[in-house]
Amino acid sequence: MVQSIKDKMLEVLTRSNFLTKEQLDEAIEAQKKTGRRLSDVLTTMGYISQKDLVIVLSQSLNIPPINLSKIKINPEIVQIIPKQSAEKYQAIAVSKIGKVLTVAMVDPLNILAIDELKVLTNFELKVVIASEQEVKSAINTYYGVSTNEQIRGIIDDVKDMDLKIVEEKDEEKTVNMQQLMRDVEDAPVVKVTNMILAEGIRQQASDILLEPQEKMFRIRYRLDGILKEFPSPPQSMQEAIVSRIKVMSTLNIAEHRLPQDGRFKIKISDREVDFRVSIMPTSHGEKVALRVLDKTAVVLDVDSMGFEAEPLKNIKEVAMEPHGMILVCGPTGSGKSTTLYSILKYVDDPEKNICTAEDPVEYQLKGINQVSVNPDVGLTFGGALRSFLRQDPDVIMVGEIRDLETLDIAIKAALTGHLVLSTLHTTEAAGAVTRMVNMGMEPFLITSSCLMVCAQRLIRRLCPVCKQPYPITPAIRAEFKIPGQYKEVFKAVGCPECKNTGYRGRTGLCEVLMLTPDIRDLIMSRSQENVIKAKARQEGMSTLRENGVNKAVLGITTLEEVTRLTIDDNK
Repeated sequence: MVQSIKDKMLEVLTRSNFLTKEQLDEAIEAQKKTGRRLSDVLTTMGYISQKDLVIVLSQSLNIPPINLSKIKINPEIVQIIPKQSAEKYQAIAVSKIGKVLTVAMVDPLNILAIDELKVLTNFELKVVIASEQEVKSAINTYYGVSTNEQIRGIIDDVKDMDLKIVEEKDEEKTVNMQQLMRDVEDAPVVKVTNMILAEGIRQQASDILLEPQEKMFRIRYRLDGILKEFPSPPQSMQEAIVSRIKVMSTLNIAEHRLPQDGRFKIKISDREVDFRVSIMPTSHGEKVALRVLDKTAVVLDVDSMGFEAEPLKNIKEVAMEPHGMILVCGPTGSGKSTTLYSILKYVDDPEKNICTAEDPVEYQLKGINQVSVNPDVGLTFGGALRSFLRQDPDVIMVGEIRDLETLDIAIKAALTGHLVLSTLHTTEAAGAVTRMVNMGMEPFLITSSCLMVCAQRLIRRLCPVCKQPYPITPAIRAEFKIPGQYKEVFKAVGCPECKNTGYRGRTGLCEVLMLTPDIRDLIMSRSQENVIKAKARQEGMSTLRENGVNKAVLGITTLEEVTRLTIDDNK
């Protein structure tokens, strides 16, 4: 595609007698040596004027030209593109009709620039061609003096001054804070912040990271568990964007030295989306991590989690027990909370009193009493659990067991006739047992209360449009212990449907450790994690790696994904 456009441009140049074939060959040779654009080389060598070059590009690309010196642009429309981006891509906004923004560019072949401007402005772009001189002149006219020129002017003004450092007064801090508040409410800051949030929702991101770097303000979205970098706003907007998020989360915008946590909710396209906010000071500024909780994008159905038949059967059977404790384990972002919500919906019944303690409440469930813990006012997981026991509950969900106090109350609740659901941060199911012992819990209390431990991961699904099969080699079969009846597995390729990643969506992997009499005996004797896991496998437990391989041979995922998320069972 690019080659044909270039050929057409060269054809127009020679046919229109703007330059001879020898001059064109000389310019192409110079371009190969310098790596610059051919248009820049031609104008630098004096073979063609910028005005004539615009005509050639217009004829070659079928893109209309524009003379910026003869039109007056609305300053508000110009400001849709930040100055830094306008200078970087030599582009300026000219007009706006509905959701279409007309942009004059020097290089309309710069697809990356066009894509970034689309994301940054949240408009569809119509590109027209203008000369480099006209674009630079328009940028200087509508955006004012460049930052570098301002700095040089300030340096010239203070060269001969006797400068002294004076202690900053409270009044000056107040003025700075007022200025910051004005910046936060400034239209471009609000627009860029809204664009970042809206794009995260549109991409179905689970997390949005705003990370200050030495020379840029990096934006990354976690898509299907993998972080992807997206076009970044100007670094000059960094502090204002972070402050805008603080204002939305009702946090202290004057505090830059301590971590802060908050939350806010926005409405977009008639649906509400919650965001959990974590702000952490770093060496280059404050980093913001946003957890996106889009209720419409989550299906709370235990049958839709993607678990294998045997683990799913065990989960359903244990969930209907009248009392005991069910633990779901895994790292952050592995879908533990979604699994607990799905189990709650499965056991929900008008005859049952169900209470949850969460930090915060992620999804509102109809008919279930949900409490958001708030350590700042003394409402902890342990405190909420104590209160629940006076509320005559049948089922209790604790968002996370973080300490011995919460674990102790949860186990005692399970022992006194309640079904208790909770999460624990361990990598494997057997590891949850040793983790509880290490926290200080007596083994006999664990064996008396715990019914089941489920460890899980979220693994990316192959794109059904572009996935390709390939034969299983003897080495692969031996490494992953693939049964002989399977002859091929699939690899990720990439296509427009999956944004060239090869994957679309995620599904669940889980291993379920049932506390059978033999497993309880091992726990009572304080056996190591690997011993408990080996015994569970003898009794039929399918591990995360084995469930992952099964999904790979069925064409649901790839062996690369299985290796990325699970460990070898023999290690």
